[in-house]
This record gives sequence, structure tokens and C-alpha cells, in this order.
Amino acid sequence: MDADVCKHIVSDHQIIKFKLYGFFKNLKFFEPYLLLFFVSKHLTLLQIGFLISIRELIVNVFELPSGLVADYWGKKKELLLCFVFYMVSFVFFYATSSFGTAAIAMILFGLGEAFRSGSHKAMIFTYLERKHWQDYKAYVYGRTRGSSLIGSALSSLISILLILKLPSFNGIFLFSLVPYAFDFLLILSYPSYLDTTNKETDKSFVSFFSDIVRGLRVNKPLRHLILGAGVFEGTIAGMKDMVQPILEGLALSSGMILVATLSPDKNLKIVLGLLYMVISLMSVVSTRNAYRLSNHIASQTLLNTVHFLLVFCLLMIAFWIKKPLIVCLVFIMIHIIHNARKPIFIAVIDDNMHKSERATVLSLESQVKSLVTIIVAPFVGFVADTYSMRLAFLLLAFLLVCIFPFLEVLKKKKLALNV
Repeated sequence: MDADVCKHIVSDHQIIKFKLYGFFKNLKFFEPYLLLFFVSKHLTLLQIGFLISIRELIVNVFELPSGLVADYWGKKKELLLCFVFYMVSFVFFYATSSFGTAAIAMILFGLGEAFRSGSHKAMIFTYLERKHWQDYKAYVYGRTRGSSLIGSALSSLISILLILKLPSFNGIFLFSLVPYAFDFLLILSYPSYLDTTNKETDKSFVSFFSDIVRGLRVNKPLRHLILGAGVFEGTIAGMKDMVQPILEGLALSSGMILVATLSPDKNLKIVLGLLYMVISLMSVVSTRNAYRLSNHIASQTLLNTVHFLLVFCLLMIAFWIKKPLIVCLVFIMIHIIHNARKPIFIAVIDDNMHKSERATVLSLESQVKSLVTIIVAPFVGFVADTYSMRLAFLLLAFLLVCIFPFLEVLKKKKLALNV
């Protein structure tokens, strides 16, 4: 990797904008406390699981249409729309007092997620090709994702201050409006050539979609990449926030105290905020250096390996679920491998699809993730409510092992390029 090119990439004006986009997008001050927020509204874990499923169902329904819209009519326009959905959802979260209002907020948030996923990555790839930096995809994505994780770390720190000072959970959503308004303005400033479309081609919208489906039928490596990534991401999305009620029970029963003058409830909020901050900071290191691993180990091997690392982490949580320190450490480990995997996956999948179909194919991957989350979230909530959280994590680990033969990234010396 050319050091001079890397210097140009780091100082490039548009690359800096891409990094700022990720930084502001991840200033979600509510994230460390979302499940506790729902619990404070007297919702059960099963109801919370259904709320997560509602969000992911909306993502799933609109994921593919949004990718097609982005590829066919323009990615910049679609991103602006997604941030409108996000900001309106925060207003509904602020007004939440029941399951119904929370469901509306989740629907709007899901629309934002559906219209965002895939489009920004596709714009980054378009820009790299324009600058002849396409061989640096993993490096650039690692850097931009690193900025996003720095935003997450800062968000977690600020969230501690907000949650301790605000009279209720609800107010934290209003503060989340500010960075998303900044991102809306930032996207407006993107150059018009990044708003690429396929409308100038002779293909109709339907034939454009048909070509993508036909390509997936013959491109087996791409199918395996999409399925494997969707299951991996969906499993994490469906269970990751369950650490909040786990730690709540452990902290309140063990009397975990960081600040002696504060109540156990406020100490729990500090612990969660610090935990998410540590996760983000450690994930910055893993995501920025993931490309180094791919220089020494085949990307396919790495992608297959992290699948079983996730299984190992789920088993550790299940066996040591009553030890808060181990749960925290394993939770951090899950996020580290998750963020290390992402740049490697993005680089590999981009080598296996047509350039004009990027947003759509990446949306397909997100759609699989949403389908898995729709199943995993209420499943974990139901098993945890009915039996135990330990059994929920054990069953998840068992299912991941059973379905691996259908998800394994094909071990070829070189995957098919732009099939």
C-alpha cells in the first residue's frame, strides 16, 4: 500500500466529509439506554423484542426498494430523505408513553435505516473510482468507519451527562436531533456527480432489477457473502442490546457502585455509558487496522472465522451470565470482531458485483440482516421472559453452528470479479 496515496486520501476534502458524516450519524445519545428507556415505559422484554422486529420489518420491506431508488434515481436525494425520517422518529420517541407511540417511532426510524443503508457506501466507492483509489477500499472504509466509532465514543460520554441531568429518558432524543440536522446539511454539500443514477440508460426500472436477480443466481460467491453477512449482522443486532437488562439486574442485585453519592440506578447508567464508550474506542482500532489482517490472511478465511468467534462469545455470555465483568468483556469482544469484519466484507463484496448495482446489492445484504433480526429479537425476548437469558444465548449459538454450511464464504483463490 503506497504511503503517499494514503496521505492524499487522509487529507482529501471529500474523504473528510465522508468521515464527518459517519461521526455525526453515530451521535446517538440514546443508544446506551434504549432498552432501559423502553423498560421505564413498563414494556416487557417480549414487547421490546417486537419493537425491534417492527423496526427491522420496516427496514426489510423498504430495503430493496430504497436501494433500487438510490441506484435508479439518485443516492444523494435518498440520503436526504432518510435523515428526515430519522429526525421525525426522534420527536415520536420523545413523546413516547406507550407501546403504540414507541411502535410509530420505530417505524419511522426503520424507514431512515432502510433509506440510508448501502447508499453512502456506494457514493464512497464512486468517489474512489473517480480518484483512481479503488484499490484502497478497505483502508478508506476503515478510516470512515473509525470516525463513526469515534462519534459513538463521544456520544456515550455525552449521554452519561445528559442522562444524569435530564429529568427523564425522553429528553435525550431531542438532543439527538442536532447532529442529524448537521448531517442533513453536510449531505447537501456533496458534489452533484455523487448523486449517480441509472435513469440515463435504456433499461426500465423493472429490467434493471431483473438483471440484478439474474446476476445473483449465477454468482454463488456473492450469494454466500450476502447471506453470511446478513446472518452475522442480524444476530448481533437482535441480541446486542440485551446486555442492558442483564447488567441492570446484576448491578442492582450486587450493588455495583462507581460514584458513592449517586443511587444504584444512576450508577448503572454511568456503567452503561462508559461500556459503550470503551466499545467504540476499541472498535476504532479494530476497524482501522482490519485491512492489515487481509494482507496476511485470506479474506474468505477471516469472514468464516469471525462467524465462529461470535458463537464462542455467545457461549461465554451464557456460561458466565451472572458475572458482570465477564459479560462486559465479551460484549466488547463482540463489537470488536463486528467492526473488524466490516471493512474486509465491504472490500470483498465490492469485487463481486456490478458497479451500477452497488446500493441495491448492499441493500439486499441489509435486508437479510433485517430478516434475521426480526426473528432473533423476539426469540431472545420470549426465551428470556419464559425461561432464562442463559438459554436464549445457548440456543442462538447452537443455531449459528447448524446453519454455517449454508453461509460459508467460498474458499477460492480469487472470487469472481464483477460477475
